[in-house]
Amino acid sequence: MTKSCGALQCGVEAVKNPYRILGLGLCLAGAIFSPVMYFAVQSVPLTIVGISSVMIGITCAALANTRPYISPEAAQLILKTGMENTGALLEELGLTNKAIYLPSAMRDGKPQAIIPLTEDTDIRWAGENIPGRLIVRYGVNPQDMAIAVTTPGSINIDMLETIPGPTSSEIESAAAYILSGVLDIASSVTVNLVNSHIDAEVTGSKLHYEDIWYYRCLGSPVASILAAISCEALNKPVKITEEAYSKGKSRVVLEVLP
Repeated sequence: MTKSCGALQCGVEAVKNPYRILGLGLCLAGAIFSPVMYFAVQSVPLTIVGISSVMIGITCAALANTRPYISPEAAQLILKTGMENTGALLEELGLTNKAIYLPSAMRDGKPQAIIPLTEDTDIRWAGENIPGRLIVRYGVNPQDMAIAVTTPGSINIDMLETIPGPTSSEIESAAAYILSGVLDIASSVTVNLVNSHIDAEVTGSKLHYEDIWYYRCLGSPVASILAAISCEALNKPVKITEEAYSKGKSRVVLEVLP
């Protein structure tokens, strides 16, 4: 019963696909039109028109398989809803500190970001992994408390086939794979690693920085992905210190924490 219902649902979804509907319509019309024009009317040009209709219909049916299961508009809606809810929580708590992106080795195997409740320039990390809770202790001092959240960058780490190494070229390659190859939200990425700072330039970014509470703490989705990839590659905490957009390019500066 379950298998038959699943097959029926897949069939309904297949019929609802506009590319497949258009393709089937063109193929059916062309299959009927061509024989009539060839045998009854004896018109070669009109017969070719019918055959062309069948060919275009097959192409449209093939395009149906390239259409994503979830539309970009639906994905954007889900992303925006999550960001607004997180931003509302941060605003209600009055948190304005920059988030610290942690590698999976420091977070029980799952990369996340923490937002410290107090500003502390001299962070002394606790010796053990940070537990997987909403409110966590990350340092040795009593006031070293933070809120742990999952970011767009944390989710996209799972899309990498292998974790990049601690070089600028490997980080750049991984970032380009995610931003340009998988998500298609940027044209190219350039990464420079100098001492404890990472300077990244993203060309053709489709998700720009906005002056909202969520972005001020956690950065834009593009910056979040860069920070998550960098901290995982270097196996060190990373903080977004600067983000700007100008003339079709996004510049993201990251600080690698000890």
